[in-house]
Amino acid sequence: MQKLLYRIGSRCLTNLLDNNIKQPMETTMNTAIPDGFKQDQKGRMVPVDLVKPIDIARDDLVAELVQGAKLVKENIARFKAAAMGDIGAFIELSAEKYGVKKLGGNKGNVTLYSFDGRYKIQRAVADHLIFDERLQVAKVLVDECIHNWTEGSSSEIRALIDHAFQVDQEGKVNTSRILGLKRLDIKDAKWREAMQAITDAMQVVGSKTYLRFYERVGESDQYTPIALDIAAL
Repeated sequence: MQKLLYRIGSRCLTNLLDNNIKQPMETTMNTAIPDGFKQDQKGRMVPVDLVKPIDIARDDLVAELVQGAKLVKENIARFKAAAMGDIGAFIELSAEKYGVKKLGGNKGNVTLYSFDGRYKIQRAVADHLIFDERLQVAKVLVDECIHNWTEGSSSEIRALIDHAFQVDQEGKVNTSRILGLKRLDIKDAKWREAMQAITDAMQVVGSKTYLRFYERVGESDQYTPIALDIAAL
């Protein structure tokens, strides 16, 4: 058990150290560029002595920073993979305490706290939902409801329904708006039939796992995210 705990605690750091910024620079163009030339945005080879010094300096700066960004991205990807493995191993270790050998994979949301409560980690799994042709059946049933409610129906509900079935430029509906209709407390039998059609139309075509890290704000019960998005730093 101690060996497993040591492995969980050290793998992420070891991976980051072993795979640090010691990798060779990658070329951004597949075309071989002769010595003394630079390739412009149209793919033409331009002699370096014809390129302004400020343009050369800009090109060097952009290339250096982009390469650094790529290495940071790779390190974050390694860190995420290692952290996911460590969290999975820890959950299995915890389950073994109760005689449970397998938990059925890594699916499911989990929150882990440090002993002093200062830090917490959340593993969240979000399913990617799509709707099949039965969503059109639901739309027809909903339209019939609206027609039957013409006399006493709420204009707010009708606007909400119209908004829910709007499609974007790719012809896709907004999943959260469609599911929002199911939360409306409407007793009409045809409406319930439409909501069942929506349920039947839903299909899970994939899922994505997210890791989020938090630090407690002072002595409060509030936590602030530890930003891994460069734009949030």
